[in-house]
Amino acid sequence: MAESLIVYVGTYTRGENGGIYIYRMDLETGSLESIGKVTDIMNPSFLSLSPEKKNLYAVNEVRSFSGEKSGAVTSFRIDQKTGKLTPLNSKPSMGTSPCYITVDGTGKYAIVSNYSSGSVCVLPIMRDGSLGDPVEVVQHEGSSVNPKRQEAPHPHSAVLDPSNRYLYVPDLGIDKIMVYRFDSENGKLTPNDQPWVNTQPGAGPRHFTFHPNGKFAYLINELDSTVIAFSYDRESGRLEPLQTVSTLPEGYKGTNYPADIHCSPSGKFLYGSNRGHDSIVIYRIDERTGKLSLVGHESTRGSFPRNFAIDPTGRYLLVANQKSDNLVVFRMNSETGTLKPTGEEINVPTPACIKFL
Repeated sequence: MAESLIVYVGTYTRGENGGIYIYRMDLETGSLESIGKVTDIMNPSFLSLSPEKKNLYAVNEVRSFSGEKSGAVTSFRIDQKTGKLTPLNSKPSMGTSPCYITVDGTGKYAIVSNYSSGSVCVLPIMRDGSLGDPVEVVQHEGSSVNPKRQEAPHPHSAVLDPSNRYLYVPDLGIDKIMVYRFDSENGKLTPNDQPWVNTQPGAGPRHFTFHPNGKFAYLINELDSTVIAFSYDRESGRLEPLQTVSTLPEGYKGTNYPADIHCSPSGKFLYGSNRGHDSIVIYRIDERTGKLSLVGHESTRGSFPRNFAIDPTGRYLLVANQKSDNLVVFRMNSETGTLKPTGEEINVPTPACIKFL
């Protein structure tokens, strides 16, 4: 078993600070050692790794690229010994403010959600790991009840199912998860037989994850601080809602915007981040029904936890506190699901995404 892991942290560029920060994490202690950073990249706010872990892809969350009204995506080669990154190329995302990227299971396509312009873009990945010109752009339409945040479509993530056949795109602006069939031969997207799943008006769907057993899925909603549990049919790609639960403690009245959501590798627990309450909410998963019961909340020891990641061994959870510029390491209790800070905390400017190599 590996004694250490490489950790990549995507950030928002702020003056001379920003880029992709690279750390080595000791799996015995949870400590992080800096091994470099890539600074010549604008707003690499979300990252994705290729399936064979040879390349890393970053969105450039901007509104203008090469004189066009578009964000961009940048590809990197990973040095297999050191984890350091060599830039390969950049391509337009065919929409503004791309905020999420995923690489499909074949490693042939990168799929991007363009938040501001409301579109989803598919870019081919070449043999050397660089990006080709986009092969598909799907434009969402509509709005919802919140006039400030839902005046137009705003896709916030793009998640492929374990079979690599269906793509789920939670759209904060239209209160829907859009569901597409994904053709991994040509990168094309077509609406599924169930083309979308509605949420409550004003929910603001954001991030989405599958249970390790492939039978359930979970959606975190940014605008009404809820998580929805779904049953998942692997053959048809259909989602059926099972339960909706709050991400907040009873009685909390402050402003809050949930952001990220992940299952533990064991499948026993689900975690979500609360920006405002500044906590990680912890649920126990009934692995028979998929339903959730609240375990509790753990302070993130910082402000505005945009993203967090669980290491592949299930021992540690790392939180990126965007507004307090810090990354905090927690040890996970495999029996109770609770989190305990290890004392390891490092300064990173406006961290927005964490990925383990």
